Parts: sequence; structure tokens; C-alpha cells
Amino acid sequence: MEVKRKVLAYITTGRDSELKLLIFEHKNKPDAGWQVPGGSIEKDELLIDALYREIEEETGILREQLELNGKVNKRNYFPANRKHIVHERNIFHLTYTGPEKSEWDFIVRGDGADSGMVFHCLWIPVQELPSLAAEQDTEIEFII
Repeated sequence: MEVKRKVLAYITTGRDSELKLLIFEHKNKPDAGWQVPGGSIEKDELLIDALYREIEEETGILREQLELNGKVNKRNYFPANRKHIVHERNIFHLTYTGPEKSEWDFIVRGDGADSGMVFHCLWIPVQELPSLAAEQDTEIEFII
């Protein structure tokens, strides 16, 4: 079985009953569903570097605007359409410390597969969280 190493970022703002999670959707592909920032760890890339790279690539949020609270969990995910692959998900909790903004669109730059995609990012109260694509919300109780 092929293992693909991944990172997921639970980025929050606020506290207690005001806790909000950053989620986004692909404006070009709304059927992809709501997601949290994350993606694959590149060859020879450190786990922590992959985390911050993916966050910046998908949201525009810089490393300096985040406070790392810790690693939430490591969980395997088995994509339904790829029986021979397992995604090893390394899930992190971070707090956003940058300038306040409720929602924004971010256009992916570069020459990768996501180049030109538009991600619509927004903060949503954790109690109102919709189901996230590919079971990305299964460890959310660790940040509440």
C-alpha cells in the first residue's frame, strides 16, 4: 500500500464560545467541498515546513501571522476512490495572530497544479462547522 504523507491545519481565532475555524472552498470547483488548509509533504521537506507552505499557498497567511499550539493527532485516511493509497495525516492546531479579516479570496500563484485557483476563505464558528471534505473534521474535538 502506498503512503502519502499530508499535513492539515486547524487554524483558529477567538476563544471559548467565540472560537472560529478557518475553512475555504475552491471557487473554481465548489463540488470539492469545504476544507481546511493542507496538502502533501514534498520529498525531503520537513513536516513543519510543509505545514506553513500549504497554509500560505492556499490562504495567503504567512508563518509570522500564526502561533503553533501543537500537533493535534496523526490519523490515516483511506480515499474511497483509491484503495491502494493511505494518507498519513499530520494535523496541527494554530492560532491566527494577523490582522482581522472575516473572509477573503486568495488566488494561488506559481506553476503547480493549483496555480490560478481561487480559494474563498472564511472564519466559521466551530459550533456551526459544516462537514468538511474527505473527513478533514474528524479530529476537531481536540481544539474545542
